[in-house]
Amino acid sequence: MSLRVSFELSEADLEHFRLIMKEAMRTASRLAPEDIVAAAETLLSDIKESTAPGFIVERLQNLRLMIRMLSDIEWRLPHQEATRVLNALAYFAEPDDLIHDSIPGLGFLDDAIMIELVVRELKHEIEAYSDFCVYRDRLQLEQGHAAKVSRKGWLDNRRKELQSRMRRRRKRSSQSPFSK
Repeated sequence: MSLRVSFELSEADLEHFRLIMKEAMRTASRLAPEDIVAAAETLLSDIKESTAPGFIVERLQNLRLMIRMLSDIEWRLPHQEATRVLNALAYFAEPDDLIHDSIPGLGFLDDAIMIELVVRELKHEIEAYSDFCVYRDRLQLEQGHAAKVSRKGWLDNRRKELQSRMRRRRKRSSQSPFSK
């Protein structure tokens, strides 16, 4: 038997988390990017070893994705976007949590909330990177693991796909009785 528990964060609650994130970003601005990523990876390894609830484990996939996005040589995230991701990961470099991680069942709740808020903030970056990963996996299946995959190639391919879709839609709409 499972139990669904949901709660809503008010604007005041969200503002509280924003303030915590701003403070974490100030602290993290003194850290090297590698240290910020290492802190997020430490959180992942700490939680992996524990018996974290499913709602937390689900959000950890997004944290892993953000870390991969930064380190993926083929993706080459531009500096401005990499800075946004690092700023989002800054919270995990902060040693003091709202809820101490050692509390069973709830210790990682604040981390899960922060991941959820960060995912919403980085929605476009995460969607683009996920799309790139799907493209890369498809290309490697078609051409083998030696296939050269780059962000430029993905962008070129994506542009061709979108333009092809645009033409198909235009063709369909031109066959509409209303387009004459």
